[in-house]
Amino acid sequence: MPARDTVEIGLNRFARRGYDLDEVSIVPSRRTRDVDDVSTAWQIDAFRFDIPLVTSPSDAVVSPATAIAVGQAGGLGVLNAEGLWTRYDDPQPVYRQLRDAAAEAPPPVSLLQQVYAEPVKPDLIGARIKEMRDAGVTTAVRVSPQHTLQLAPAVLAAGVDLLVIQGTIVSAEHVTTQGGALNLKEFIADLDVPVIVGGAANYQTALHLMRTGAAGVIVGVGADSFSTGDAVMGIRVPLASAIADAAAARRDYLDETGGRYVHVIANGRIETSGSIARALACGADAVQIGEPLRAAREAPAGGVWWDSVAAHPRLPRGGTSAPVPAAGTLEQVLLGPAETADGRTNLFGALRRTMAKTGYRDLKEFQRVDLVIGGSPTDTEIG
Repeated sequence: MPARDTVEIGLNRFARRGYDLDEVSIVPSRRTRDVDDVSTAWQIDAFRFDIPLVTSPSDAVVSPATAIAVGQAGGLGVLNAEGLWTRYDDPQPVYRQLRDAAAEAPPPVSLLQQVYAEPVKPDLIGARIKEMRDAGVTTAVRVSPQHTLQLAPAVLAAGVDLLVIQGTIVSAEHVTTQGGALNLKEFIADLDVPVIVGGAANYQTALHLMRTGAAGVIVGVGADSFSTGDAVMGIRVPLASAIADAAAARRDYLDETGGRYVHVIANGRIETSGSIARALACGADAVQIGEPLRAAREAPAGGVWWDSVAAHPRLPRGGTSAPVPAAGTLEQVLLGPAETADGRTNLFGALRRTMAKTGYRDLKEFQRVDLVIGGSPTDTEIG
């Protein structure tokens, strides 16, 4: 018999009904709270952050300098250990080439593939991590599952604080006949630094990744407005449901281990402050965002956007964008003040106000807020 939450899509073929973030609405309670009494802080392992932000490891928005700026603003900047900053001593000419190409149309994916054909240089990984460490912020770099064993020694030798192992889809059990597969559980057990791993798309995968010993699990496939993962591979994850599934896995794993808490980090088309609030209300501890940060004046690509999978040498799964004008400094994008009413600046100041309007003082409490499905979004707000 099919499960209760499935629908029949044809004779004896069933699919589960999932919900995306824009189908979920937050319901205010009987209590409100002063916005100055609200905390958006969270902590993973020994590292505390003032805002629940983990940046996407996209070269379009994260350089060592912007990772430092994000850290100083209270979030966690994640540098791509397989990106431009570890392939080129000076990537600025590459950024200029991409910006010039974007003057008339979005840069072609073939140009991205060309500039990412330059090999990664392990000594540059160490130099970039040192630059971030010397600024006094928590350091984090991303490696893909395919290159973790190759690049991790350089990352760890440089003294990184958090290691992010991230691909479009990551599993705790990768079946291969080719040899040399990454065993996440064994790999994480041998490390002295906490690991964030993902992405996971459902309850079972999230639970398995938690059992590897990871400190955090990224939930969602990272799709943004320019993603072509659905068209290329037919994979699309309704994020509200995926977060709720992972939150259930977190609860069950907490019971299973007698108290070990693994953080859920939501990732996938989270582009406005309202989406951030909905993701946290569904059970996430933090969000991973990238595309909204391209509007910051400090974004290294000058408003052009691409995700790391857009440059894949054999199967790119994302597009590039024409540049957007700067909406303000990185601090304004994250913390305000906002000068527009589109939800794309003061992202975490808006989260504080949502929490205050619904009466919750911290993120753990906010995860218990009431949610409803349906209705139409409006452009007006009361209060």
